[in-house]
Amino acid sequence: MDDRSTPLLALLMGKAVPYTRPGSCSAIDKQAVTGTLRVTATGLVGDEQGDPRVHGGPDKAIHHYPRDHYAYWRTQLDHPLLAAPGAFGENFSTQGWTEHNVCFGDIVRAGSAILQVSQGRQPCWKLNDRFGAPRMASWVQATGRMGWYYKVLEPGEVSAGAVLTRLERPYPAWPLSKLTDLLFHRTLDRPLLEAAHRLPLPASWSKLVQRRLDRNAVESWDARLAGPPGAREGDD
Repeated sequence: MDDRSTPLLALLMGKAVPYTRPGSCSAIDKQAVTGTLRVTATGLVGDEQGDPRVHGGPDKAIHHYPRDHYAYWRTQLDHPLLAAPGAFGENFSTQGWTEHNVCFGDIVRAGSAILQVSQGRQPCWKLNDRFGAPRMASWVQATGRMGWYYKVLEPGEVSAGAVLTRLERPYPAWPLSKLTDLLFHRTLDRPLLEAAHRLPLPASWSKLVQRRLDRNAVESWDARLAGPPGAREGDD
């Protein structure tokens, strides 16, 4: 099966509003839009982030979540959010591309914009509150059904119904599922860590890999996933 292209089934954006916990803000409630949106270095014009310190930015300009995963989540959760795209705060919804056949560094044409897969999405506590499931972020992480982010190489315009086309694959040995396995399962596999460290990872991921190599220890994800008072937010 040719996985070099897939139609953009839905294009979604959201506004930052007060969220579930005191002082929190989020734009995770993305809604499908019609028409054409401008794509800039920081993402879709009009799309917002709840906390620009940790959300969005050049390495997380656009969030892509596979519609393929919704069938699994519907078998696990009876939740109305799963009836339509946007449940996971995604900007792009497609069928056919997943973490197993999308690689780190893939270069993709989306409308007239050129994007590059920059990193997997790391879920945080906001998914827990969104679904009313205290361990939802951990669940998403454990299953590897996390989605991914793009950085924008060339600005342009995109609309729902456009065909996303992979133009280049500079790192064919690195499907996103392999990086996820390294982050959360094969956490201290030194040869794999050394190989990953040679990739042009975003700064936060590069530092994480370097720390594991230096310390031979794994950091704690608990605060980001559970979101206790004062916890630093994650990617959502």
